[in-house]
Amino acid sequence: MNVSGQTREIGGRLEVFWDDWLIAEKKEVTWKLHQPVAQEVVMEFNLPWEGSTSAYVTVFADGNLWRMYYRGSNYDVRSRKATHPEFTCYAESSDGINWKKPELGLIEFNGSRKNNIIWENEIGSHNFTPFKDTNPQAKKEERYKAVGVGKGGIYGLYGFVSPDGIHWRLFKNSPLISSGAFDSQNTVFYDRRNKIYRAYLRGWTGNDFQGIRSIRLSTSRDFENWSEPEFLSFKEAAREHLYTNAISPYFRAEHFYIGFPMRFVPERHKTQLHPIAGVSDAVFITSRDGKNWYRWPEAFLKPGLQPERWINRNNMISFGLVITRSKLNPAVEELSLYSSEGYYTEKNRLRRYTVRMDGFVSLGTCGKQGQVVTHPLLFQGRNLVLNYSTSAAGWVRVEIQDEEGKTIPGYAATDCLLMYGDSTNEVVTWNSGSDLSQLEGKPVRLKFILQEAELYSLQFRGKEKGENGG
Repeated sequence: MNVSGQTREIGGRLEVFWDDWLIAEKKEVTWKLHQPVAQEVVMEFNLPWEGSTSAYVTVFADGNLWRMYYRGSNYDVRSRKATHPEFTCYAESSDGINWKKPELGLIEFNGSRKNNIIWENEIGSHNFTPFKDTNPQAKKEERYKAVGVGKGGIYGLYGFVSPDGIHWRLFKNSPLISSGAFDSQNTVFYDRRNKIYRAYLRGWTGNDFQGIRSIRLSTSRDFENWSEPEFLSFKEAAREHLYTNAISPYFRAEHFYIGFPMRFVPERHKTQLHPIAGVSDAVFITSRDGKNWYRWPEAFLKPGLQPERWINRNNMISFGLVITRSKLNPAVEELSLYSSEGYYTEKNRLRRYTVRMDGFVSLGTCGKQGQVVTHPLLFQGRNLVLNYSTSAAGWVRVEIQDEEGKTIPGYAATDCLLMYGDSTNEVVTWNSGSDLSQLEGKPVRLKFILQEAELYSLQFRGKEKGENGG
């Protein structure tokens, strides 16, 4: 069973079951994409400087604070005109659920500075998208960075910097990137593993905003000099419009990149709430190198029963994930993301959705008992920890094999204590215990036997929480 050159060095990092990188063999199991669960509305875009086309939301953690940035804008459907200039607005939260819009006193609107506007300029206000720079070489006064498009004769993608995430200035007076289209939310982050900045940009497959909307990648070592953007490669994916991208490293496993593009279907017109055709949903994309992507072939977020979500340019997912506490079990952490609804209407707002930790995709059974065998793994740690779920009658057992696929004595599936229930963080135990120190640094295979069960992720950890990247 040994496959030359297929040993995977995973150390103590988290590995998710979102592709077949770990997997040598599987039987009677399949991948399942999980849809997010709708929660409460967290924000109404109802202030005078906001309105029906407020959008392009960015969220990121900053210590104990969560910061949110978004475009404040309004569009009169009847006259087909904007009613006020576009602004960049700011909100903050301590729990990811309750958000406040502070009066910052920076930008004047209708004779008053009592608002949460942080930027107003023909350069940037349309799609101002910030991030906190984790580059250790970043200047203190430029710890926060952003990108945004210029309009008219100043077209191109510009950079912005800030010492505090509130007070911003142009990084330089010329665009960072000039070639191509940028008429969407373009996302940028510092890739700590590869020590580069990555920019994921709007792209059109034709010239002059013609063809299919897609996503391009550009990289930089210093945030100032950028490579020529190249289109992402999507394996076996249909040619469909991808409007936004929301791409970032998955913060629990930064060797994995994820995104939530809004998929736009321009020829459909479901509701008369808006005269312009087009409907949209959101899809889920994953990659291990940031260039070659797998696009899951069904919708991640569907419009659902709300008519206002069937208007064009709804169901845009925010750039950034939030860790929140589960309402069903406050002891459990889950992931929150935010999506637009009521775009182009007076009820434009932002709704929170939740996903199980690591729970975008699982590998599980379809009624029959299933098996999964990994490639040989080199790990660091004492314990194997699983994120898994079973039915009341279901279960999981784990067997450890040598490189050749032979069962290691004491770690057979029949020696494994039956695992059942629902846990994001459970240690696997055999009759001899859970300590795997004697196997550390040796190539071993894991064989999972599943009955009405799903696997989300695995990780080898030390005794103390947080060891080996836990």
